[in-house]
Amino acid sequence: MFGNKFMYILRQGVSSRNKINESVSRVYYVRRKSFSLLALPKEKLGNKAYSFVLVVPCLLTGYVAWNRHRKDRYLLNVNAAEMIIESDDENKTEQARDEQKKKKKKEKVGFRDRKIIEYENRMRHYSTPDKVFRYFATLQVVNNDIHEIFMTPDDFLRSITPGLKQPDGNCLALFKRDRFFCLGLDKYKRYDPKNIHTKLELALDEDSIFYKLGSAGLITFSDYIFLLTVLSTSRRHFEIAFRMFDFNGDGDVDSDEFGKVATLIRQQTSIGNRHRDHVTTGNMFKGVNSALTTYFFGSNMKGKLTIEKFLEFQQQLQREILSLEFERRNPDENGRISEVDFTELLLAYAGYPDKKKGKILKTVKKRFKENPKGIDKDEYLKFFHFLNNINDVDTALTFYHIAGASIDQATLKHVAKTVAHVDLTDHVVQVVYTIFDENMDGQLSNKEFVAVMKNRVLRGLEKPKDTGFVKLIESVVKCLKLSYNMHFDN
Repeated sequence: MFGNKFMYILRQGVSSRNKINESVSRVYYVRRKSFSLLALPKEKLGNKAYSFVLVVPCLLTGYVAWNRHRKDRYLLNVNAAEMIIESDDENKTEQARDEQKKKKKKEKVGFRDRKIIEYENRMRHYSTPDKVFRYFATLQVVNNDIHEIFMTPDDFLRSITPGLKQPDGNCLALFKRDRFFCLGLDKYKRYDPKNIHTKLELALDEDSIFYKLGSAGLITFSDYIFLLTVLSTSRRHFEIAFRMFDFNGDGDVDSDEFGKVATLIRQQTSIGNRHRDHVTTGNMFKGVNSALTTYFFGSNMKGKLTIEKFLEFQQQLQREILSLEFERRNPDENGRISEVDFTELLLAYAGYPDKKKGKILKTVKKRFKENPKGIDKDEYLKFFHFLNNINDVDTALTFYHIAGASIDQATLKHVAKTVAHVDLTDHVVQVVYTIFDENMDGQLSNKEFVAVMKNRVLRGLEKPKDTGFVKLIESVVKCLKLSYNMHFDN
């Protein structure tokens, strides 16, 4: 009996052990299967398992994307009208900004262009008027087998403005289209007034001062010399010259007397000193042209020219040149140029090194970056009318300096009102002080301001036009003469 019970217990133990082993085997199988789904074991999966692995993630991803798209679409439908209106306004605003940026954006000057600009600046400063005219003139007018070189008003402005490069463009394209090579010394575009297919676009007003010169607004070499003389001579010098040849004291001069006045003034300028008639090139000064003398003295040449009328002519010429300069800066839709453009125009003839000029431009740009108001044409012309009285302004500022008074912005506005009878705006004065207030103490550096502005008014035409070598030789000769005289005196 005991043996039977023992055998029964033994069979139950074996059975329990088998069940445990079977359970362990099932768990092990499940774990192996789950690991096989993660590609950890080496056991291969069936086709169904692979399908399950690939399909389920795709379904989940598709569902998430569809749900997100449905929500976005719902939100778009809710605010559709508002977003369309806002997007239209934003597009117009962005388009206007892009156009403005493209308009104002300046092309970077490459190495070749920099060298050309440096060469042209040296030519403006040191070369004779004949060579400058031949380089910057762009038109060769053909009339009855007679070829004569002319400048456009734009050419004239470029010939007296440092940094304005003579246009060359694509030389091959220019030759194919207009049958002329790149512009430069003795290289011109041929123009035949009789050809109806060619038309000059000078962009001048009907009452432009250049039309008074005759030649349909174009400038001959004689006109070029005369205009340079007018621009480089102050009002006071013309008044003195007119009085010198006004023998009867009525303040008027006739055509012969005016010719003497023009000759005297021209000989006193650096332009007249450097000019030599060149028969080979045809650039000879032939006096004031007939169209201009007709404008001054009438068709019968028996009229009288008053100093007031001539000074009005000078002022109109200066005003038109200033307008051309202003328009070259591409004003915005409100007719304003930026403070940086205004600064570049003021410093065009300062002769500053590139590093110093760049520092000033950077300061101005930073100063008015947050609130750029710009400068309109009227403000620009008023300020340069103020500069035409720069000698009197210099005297007034010197009195303030001697008296120990500070030259602040209010003082400069008062001087402009008193001396030049011009009301300068606060914004223009702020820009000027940003340029010439070196230590940022609110006081004007009047010596540098006056020196730069004098060069600006005369456009650098009265600066010394030699490299200094001639003066060095003259000084050496003078010293030798003094030493020689002192030696023999002893």
